[in-house]
Parts: sequence; structure tokens; C-alpha cells
Amino acid sequence: MAWIYLLLAACCETTWTFCLKFMKFSDLKTLKFINFFKWQGGLPVLIPFAGYILFGLANIYLFSLAIKQIPTATAFAVWTAITLIFIKIAELVFLDQRISWIEIFFMLLIMVGIMGLKVYSLQTQ
Repeated sequence: MAWIYLLLAACCETTWTFCLKFMKFSDLKTLKFINFFKWQGGLPVLIPFAGYILFGLANIYLFSLAIKQIPTATAFAVWTAITLIFIKIAELVFLDQRISWIEIFFMLLIMVGIMGLKVYSLQTQ
């Protein structure tokens, strides 16, 4: 179950990262009660901010559950690697960015490292 928590924490970290990317702190000052919940007014400012808080807290909670059962260094390495892969996949799918063969190669190396850490940590427990 700890590995599922770690995977969910990586999903939350990925979403948190994109909320941070699209959040504009300077626009928070311009919010007024009149345009707070209107699509043209406050929602483009509020949605990334709410996601930032929600996914950040979920990430911390899920990661804390995972490191109770997985060695901390292993959990952090796997969490970071999975998050990097998820971010790249999200950029490809949602932001229409391109990927090179060398990036695919290094992402495969990351995946091999994740599998190695998972197998090794299962043997030591």
C-alpha cells in the first residue's frame, strides 16, 4: 500500500507543480467580491491557488504515509523520479511540447532505477 501512496503523492506533486506554474500571485491582489466566482474575473486566479493548497497538502499527507513503510531515501528518490516522468508526460499531452529520443532514453533509465529501488527495498524489508 505504501507504493500506492507514493504514486498518488507523485501525482499530487505533479498537479501542484502545474498549479504553481499557472498561478499568478500578483492577480490575487486584484480579486474583488463582485468578480470572485466569475469565469472572466476570479476563477482563473482562484483555481490554480486552490489547487496549489489542496494538492500540496495531499502530497505531504500521502508522502508521509509512504515513508512510514518505505525507507526515506528510497521513497524520496522514487517519488522525485516518478514526479519528473509525470511532469514530462503532462507537458507532452497538455502543453504540446516535443520530446527527443535522448530524453526518452534518460526517462527509461529513471524507470529502471525506480524498479531497481523498488525491488531492492522489498528484499531488505
